[in-house]
Amino acid sequence: MRPSGRNLDEMRPISIETGVTKHAEGSCLIRCGDTHVLCTATIEERVPPFMRNSGQGWVTAEYGMLPRSTSSRMRREATQGKQGGRTVEIQRLIGRSLRAGVDRVALGERQITVDCDVIQADGGTRCASITGGWVALRLAVNKLLKSGALISDPLISNVAAVSCGIYAGQPVLDLDYPEDSEAGVDGNFIMLANGQMIETQMSAEGATYSRPQMNELLDLAEKGVAELVASQNAAVA
Repeated sequence: MRPSGRNLDEMRPISIETGVTKHAEGSCLIRCGDTHVLCTATIEERVPPFMRNSGQGWVTAEYGMLPRSTSSRMRREATQGKQGGRTVEIQRLIGRSLRAGVDRVALGERQITVDCDVIQADGGTRCASITGGWVALRLAVNKLLKSGALISDPLISNVAAVSCGIYAGQPVLDLDYPEDSEAGVDGNFIMLANGQMIETQMSAEGATYSRPQMNELLDLAEKGVAELVASQNAAVA
């Protein structure tokens, strides 16, 4: 029995509210159960130096957790003078995941930065950031298309992510914190809408996993991503 009472293949309730900030070109608040992430997308008519005169655009991301997004207050990383290794890893993951769904030639020489700020954390913050980040990106690109700045849509697919793991010996979909903290195996699965995989992160702690178990987790991830893509499409319709 899962702590939440969910079925093994049941996602947490998902909601995506768009247009939640006044100034960002694209924004949403994604809620995956008790994990809430504010995602905003900013368009800049420039690219990083290494992309200049390449004819291609760039999509990047930044990620952070608010001090009371967790059960005890964490210090802001700005007060420590640098980002932690986990933060750097996650924001790089978000950026490269979103880029996998973008035709950067069609985007043109401009940069879109997706900021993901965790308001409340209960497991799966990186997955929620990727899923909500795509919605913010989609809304920003829609503005470029509407204004005529783009003549073709550079977004080739939805991008969404979900966690799966082995909890109490059973493969489960969409881990919340009580499960994530106790899971013998956990993984993050980032996919395109058609199920093509962008990145898979799986690790075991205190246990190992077999090839058939890995396949079970992949099947669960495909189911979860399909549900997230449906929620994304409904949010931006």
